[in-house]
Amino acid sequence: MTTATEHTYKVNEIFYSLQGEGYYTGTPAVFLRFAGCNRACSFCDTRHDSGRPMTAAEIVRHIEAFPARHLVVTGGEPTLQLDSDLLRAIKAGGWYVQIETNGTLPVPVEVDWVTCSPKEGPWGIDRIDELKVVYQGQDVEQIAALLPTPRLFLQPCSGINVRETVDYCLTHPRWRLSLQSHKYIDIK
Repeated sequence: MTTATEHTYKVNEIFYSLQGEGYYTGTPAVFLRFAGCNRACSFCDTRHDSGRPMTAAEIVRHIEAFPARHLVVTGGEPTLQLDSDLLRAIKAGGWYVQIETNGTLPVPVEVDWVTCSPKEGPWGIDRIDELKVVYQGQDVEQIAALLPTPRLFLQPCSGINVRETVDYCLTHPRWRLSLQSHKYIDIK
């Protein structure tokens, strides 16, 4: 039972699947998807208006039901809600925590892996382990210069510009192609 003094987080959903994108593609993971975002991307796959309040203890109980100990915290924009209190409760269970963020805000220090998928600046992120850009013909080299990391992934926008994205990777080989493989194999 939640008391009036317990902090709650607005959670869109928690589910178990395989990571479908970027460096950890294929890794069994629990996904903690927060509601709410500070951007309005036309291709976003999250309903920001839905979600239920959950305490840190409720979130931990829910994620503990799954066998993997890799947690992907996503949204919306997870840095709007994710804090050290929740992360300490999660990390106490032996979790490896990956975040997928748009890079507008700093990431709590307890996060193990930072996937930055920037949409537009200004950016307030202070560290990045992988840069995953949804490609729409923008100047990704400028983005990579502003958000440096050796792991660069280019992802087609909703699958509609796959050929263009592949061609870019072929002519700029420091970029790796990241497909939303979960959509191709029809899993969440």
